[in-house]
Amino acid sequence: MSDFIIGDIHGSISSLKHLLAALTFGQKDRLIFLGDYIDRGEDSKAVLELLMALERTHECVFLRGNHEDMCLAWAEDREHEEGIWLYNGGIKTLRDLGQHWIPAPYLRWMERTYLFHETPTHIYVHAGLPSRPSWDMATSLEYCWIREPFLSSEYDWGKTVVFGHTIQHGAPLVLANKIGIDTGSFLPGGLLTCLVLPENRFVSANCRGVIREVRP
Repeated sequence: MSDFIIGDIHGSISSLKHLLAALTFGQKDRLIFLGDYIDRGEDSKAVLELLMALERTHECVFLRGNHEDMCLAWAEDREHEEGIWLYNGGIKTLRDLGQHWIPAPYLRWMERTYLFHETPTHIYVHAGLPSRPSWDMATSLEYCWIREPFLSSEYDWGKTVVFGHTIQHGAPLVLANKIGIDTGSFLPGGLLTCLVLPENRFVSANCRGVIREVRP
């Protein structure tokens, strides 16, 4: 069995379709998505629809990104949360949905996302972890939003941490204790990247269907 870990999509439906077509995953393999499915890119609704369909036929783990975190907060209390989500890509997502609100099926799907996922060898999370043994008792703010001190930390969590959230320009970040695979899918020239384990290879795609494969 292989794990296919996919970084921040941000509505980049064309890149997502090209990437999935390039990956050779079967029924026994697992797809792990690191969050930030919505906002900024070409069509967040199409991304959500594709992911919801994908989990009906394959084993999928969906983590929560800070953009889903913002969206859920907005849906719960629009008056107080309006400026946070809408001005960080939410307006584009609502346009993609053709609505002034988030339809209930999408909200329920986002509510089911996990803050982290752990295997015998890796910890998967959207943004990062606190540098302490009790990392699994962290807050959603840390899991979904943290940058520093996580990014520069040399702390040993006992397993390799795979994360998104912070854009790595040009190529994934590979360090002794962590791997960052957000390669700016929604940016001009950006890529959507997948880490394939245990093969330990990266497969990336852009919106034009250009595929890049790297083994560190």
